[in-house]
Amino acid sequence: MRIVFVRHGEPDYEHDCLTETGVKQAEMAAERLKEEGISEIWASPLGRAQQTAKIASEVLGLPVKTVDCMREITWGSIDGSPLFADGHPWDTVDKMAADGVDLNMRDWRTSPYFVNNRVVQVADGVERGIDEWLAGLGYVRRGAYYEHTLAEDEHKTIAMFSHGGSSSVAIGHMMNLPFPYMCAMMHMEFTSITILRMGRKKGLCPLPCLELSNDSRHIKEGKYHRLQEM
Repeated sequence: MRIVFVRHGEPDYEHDCLTETGVKQAEMAAERLKEEGISEIWASPLGRAQQTAKIASEVLGLPVKTVDCMREITWGSIDGSPLFADGHPWDTVDKMAADGVDLNMRDWRTSPYFVNNRVVQVADGVERGIDEWLAGLGYVRRGAYYEHTLAEDEHKTIAMFSHGGSSSVAIGHMMNLPFPYMCAMMHMEFTSITILRMGRKKGLCPLPCLELSNDSRHIKEGKYHRLQEM
């Protein structure tokens, strides 16, 4: 199975929808996704992800299914005590790097940088939710890896429309990479595409293969072609 993670288009956060630019980005992403042979579309329940997915559904002729665990992550102090940058994970990770801390640390949840940040519990919820979702698709978590309960002659390809934060948590969990490391490594652009490929054979699977990461060529090429036509 292949999972095509797509971040939503440029958002109007106040109204939880896409801006005019975000709609255009989503339209270009939908055209790009024609190349992937997608058979199912899933999306976060939040409006900006649902709207991006709906534009793709109209192009691909597929319904949008909702997966609640992929809503965007939140952060902040658990007990009201001050946190660096109010607990913003990406700013916190920059601080960790400036302090010389290993971002690949396995005990990041209990580090002074995150121990009082509610993003830990939120990230744990995303990880539990993505495992439940994957189990429904035939991939059951067994420790650090997934057991494939079925066998596929060809890779089924599904799309997941969500957010930079929840996608970073989910992809990191699937690939056994700590969340701080993912924050430093994955800066997803609007409607960028990241593809993970799981195993086709029945039985315990190796780590997913990262086919593509943060690909936003459809946006950049779209802008380029419009400029050329002017």
